[in-house]
Amino acid sequence: MKRVLGLLLCAAVLLSACGTAVQTAEEGGYDLYFLAGSFENAAGGGALATEHIRILEKPADTQALAELLVTKLLEGPAAEELESAVPAGTSLLGVELQGRRAVVDLSSGYGSLSGIALTLADYAITLTLTQLPDILAVEITVRGQELIYRDQKVFTARDVLLLPEEDVVGTVTAVLYFLDEWGNLVPRQRELDLYEGDTQAGAVVAALADGPESKDLFAVFPEGFYVRSAWQEEDVCYVNLSTALLEELPEIDPAILQKALEAVGKSLCSLENVSETCFLVDGEYAQEYGSVSVAEPYVN
Repeated sequence: MKRVLGLLLCAAVLLSACGTAVQTAEEGGYDLYFLAGSFENAAGGGALATEHIRILEKPADTQALAELLVTKLLEGPAAEELESAVPAGTSLLGVELQGRRAVVDLSSGYGSLSGIALTLADYAITLTLTQLPDILAVEITVRGQELIYRDQKVFTARDVLLLPEEDVVGTVTAVLYFLDEWGNLVPRQRELDLYEGDTQAGAVVAALADGPESKDLFAVFPEGFYVRSAWQEEDVCYVNLSTALLEELPEIDPAILQKALEAVGKSLCSLENVSETCFLVDGEYAQEYGSVSVAEPYVN
């Protein structure tokens, strides 16, 4: 399904080659994402297009700015050739920041969407919000509830930058660790696509963040948790964690955090040419991350 959407969307959505959100051309301005006319009549063309807006009095914090952008998006486009991907009458109930994830709660009108119409609306909101440097991912709820028929819960700008299959530059086989219903780590072997600019370590961490494909397993990353960066030097993978994240998530359960770090370490060590995984905190070696020991590397 993602591959089909990638072929449909990548022609219209202007993202950088590395998959980050669009940088607006004018200081103080942002792009709002809309349908490029009626989707049914867009055969052979792009599905999403942008309309640039300027914000003269920029809100002081990211949450207020995110709320403003979603509100502007829900108001619809000024250009007649564009259409809103969101049903008319849908209102914003709130935006909550959980680490670098924005949880957008919308009124019940959004729940009328399904299929590709829902996907396009999800991506219109995601691309609008991930322009903000403090937002890397977006979760969308309806009156505080997830839509149970979704295939995906959390969205990133990279999800839209899905290139045609011939643009995959390689694949890597890894064993990813997720949680079962009893909270135990369970391995699942996956073949991950690598696009231009991807690294094996980055692909593994991204796949862990996306969560399991199987419905009998659960995401190993606690709500709001993310890895700042991951890379490989010779046969060692390095994982950089953020102390600022711990300040944003002060009530994170140490046992759950331990499981998340263990899953990262084991998953990276499953790569064929990796012998160990070392954790850094703000780019430096450390004894602990929160109350979890990161002094010793995970060894293959």
